[in-house]
Amino acid sequence: MEQVWYAKLEDTPIDHIWAAVSEEGLVAIAFRGTESEFLATVKKLTKLDPEPNPDKLVQVFQQLSRYFSGMLKEFDLPICWSVMTEFQQKALRQVYAIPYGQLRTYNDIALALGNRKTIRAVGRANATNPIPIVVPCHRVIGSNGKLTGFAGGLETKAYLLRLEGSWLL
Repeated sequence: MEQVWYAKLEDTPIDHIWAAVSEEGLVAIAFRGTESEFLATVKKLTKLDPEPNPDKLVQVFQQLSRYFSGMLKEFDLPICWSVMTEFQQKALRQVYAIPYGQLRTYNDIALALGNRKTIRAVGRANATNPIPIVVPCHRVIGSNGKLTGFAGGLETKAYLLRLEGSWLL
């Protein structure tokens, strides 16, 4: 990876969204937060100083906008999996495969990885997901059927699940 670009999408139903891409694909997404916080996250992931370039994020922002309007159910964006640890990649690829409008538990993901004892590690991988929404960690709930932690807050998680028709609140 030689370069990373970023931009901000204003006025989404969950506030603004920061996103960063490399030549490999989508590196990071964050909602709310400041520019400096987002840049620090991207630098930690990539070891590079991101440069502002909204033109590089047109496709990302178009797909996010279509998702929020209910017109997109499956993202078609390349993902830069290399910014994640090996375990995080394995766990989040399972999360990425959860279909729109469906839910899984942390236990479901651990079992899909072949080891129920990895449930806490699955939770940690989900909690540190650098690409929320596109890698739909909001679709993972507790084994008791309750909403559990989400970097964007439980209200945002509930909003995304209602948007997809998978949660009645």
